[in-house]
Amino acid sequence: MNQEKIGKFIAECRKEKNLTLLQLAEKLNISNRAVSKWETGKSCPDVAIMMDLCDILGINVNELLSGERIIVENYQKKAEQNLVELQKQKAQANKMKRKLEILWGVITIILCPVHLAINYFYPENQGTYIGWLVLTIGALLFVPYFLKYYKVEIKLKEVTN
Repeated sequence: MNQEKIGKFIAECRKEKNLTLLQLAEKLNISNRAVSKWETGKSCPDVAIMMDLCDILGINVNELLSGERIIVENYQKKAEQNLVELQKQKAQANKMKRKLEILWGVITIILCPVHLAINYFYPENQGTYIGWLVLTIGALLFVPYFLKYYKVEIKLKEVTN
């Protein structure tokens, strides 16, 4: 999905309907700056308002995500392409989330012993509990992730057996 192409398509459809940025924004109960960001390709419409936007502009979601009008013969192919693209974006987001979780875990694993070592060698710093705070936050972020991951792995093993 090309945000700039989608933005230009939204602007084109809005102008065809003789709507200003402000009028479209008012119909969607959002700011005209949000509509402006769509039309300049800086962001895409939120999923929650896509159906309303499409109704107002007289298009369907597939056309919106494609950034162009779709001929009936090409509709199925374009729908499949959009679904594949959305799946790719979801996979990228999940990958980034995993990287951030691992990074936080590594930081937690490194900072906690460092804090404990500082407390050992410099006893006057004891009682700050920063290491324990970091460890607790890391555990709170990490444990749900691993429980979810291993639950999926266990279910997969049960299904394959």
